Amino acid sequence: MKTSFWTKLFDVISPRSCAICGRRLSPNEQVLCAVCHLHLPATGYERKPLDNPLARLFWGIMPVERAAALFFYEPKSEISQLIFDMKYRSRPEVGEAMGELTALKFAAKGFFEGIDAIVPMPITRLRQWKRGYNQSMMIARGVSNITGLPIYNNVVKRTRFSESQTKKSALDRLRNVDGVFHLTDAQRIADKHILLIDDIITTGATVSACGRELAKAHGVSISILSLGMTKS
Repeated sequence: MKTSFWTKLFDVISPRSCAICGRRLSPNEQVLCAVCHLHLPATGYERKPLDNPLARLFWGIMPVERAAALFFYEPKSEISQLIFDMKYRSRPEVGEAMGELTALKFAAKGFFEGIDAIVPMPITRLRQWKRGYNQSMMIARGVSNITGLPIYNNVVKRTRFSESQTKKSALDRLRNVDGVFHLTDAQRIADKHILLIDDIITTGATVSACGRELAKAHGVSISILSLGMTKS
């Protein structure tokens, strides 16, 4: 990614630091230093987006063209702190920069070929008001910056927040998110290949619920991208 004059100037005035280790970033580094980037627990799923553990979460539940996550997510790990900062410490720029990093890596493997637009996973109005932004939207902006894909932000809405999914059975997870999403603009995504973007995917139930709602639009195809996924 080309480093602008303004980035170089701001680095002199207010040096940026690695979101994981805190080391000062060079002008060519974004969010993560080279060492932390090297040790990122990468999934490698961008090389096999049609059949991987993330894609299999959705088999038989919703139609999915391809799916990939950048890294494996583990609670209390160094990378989990980066996600925590993005979501709860008012650092939306981390999401955008991580979206750019992901897009650069995935584009080299042709992951975005044939995709028409991006849909970020929606959050409730109350949660967005409290946080000030939707972290999935910030990731989507980063991906859009690199790929040029348009973002369709209001084609689906989240009507309510659901309970934690981690201790529920597979069937209960699906019931827990039933009716959580509402498709508001089916015509806009009709006959398009949509990339649904989330930050972290755990059980896949919430993404499935949103995807099934998007699938109500005529002729729509859906692919999935997330920054992280938990190991089963």
